Amino acid sequence: MAYPDDLLSSGEHVVIHKHPHWKMLLLPVFWLLVVVAAATFLAGLVNEQSWATIAWIALAVVAVVLALWLTITPLLRWRTTHFIVTSERVMYREGVFNRTGLDIPLSRINSVRFQHSLLDRVLGCGTLIIESASDEPLEFDDIPQVEKVHTLLYREVNDNPDDDYRPRTLDERA
Repeated sequence: MAYPDDLLSSGEHVVIHKHPHWKMLLLPVFWLLVVVAAATFLAGLVNEQSWATIAWIALAVVAVVLALWLTITPLLRWRTTHFIVTSERVMYREGVFNRTGLDIPLSRINSVRFQHSLLDRVLGCGTLIIESASDEPLEFDDIPQVEKVHTLLYREVNDNPDDDYRPRTLDERA
């Protein structure tokens, strides 16, 4: 899915667009299973009681609220988080109701590196670290295929024609 073209400047195109890795959804799915299992177990316990209907309604309300809070909210947060590399900048957007964004022009990027643990390597994700003109490096966690993103971003930074530090080619030297 491409990022909306109306947010890009003229001549700018999306090189890569990623959401955080699906491993972020493991805990919400676990909590959904726990909520459903606990609600089902408790509904079975109160089945023989005279006040079972009221208990079932209360259990259903509590289960729906917990499912929304522990499962749907993280799913929406995952879906609305974007890591985008364009031909001119790196963009990071996150948030459902309160959106935050970060743009880093490619010409301001000093270095790009990545790191991932053994589990991240098995799952195919990691942390991308971008050092720019800002004081501290920016870390983007749970980037899928982090090595590929690192390589593409490095290539975009070094192939940028506006970069003052780009080495001249043999044709330009002559």
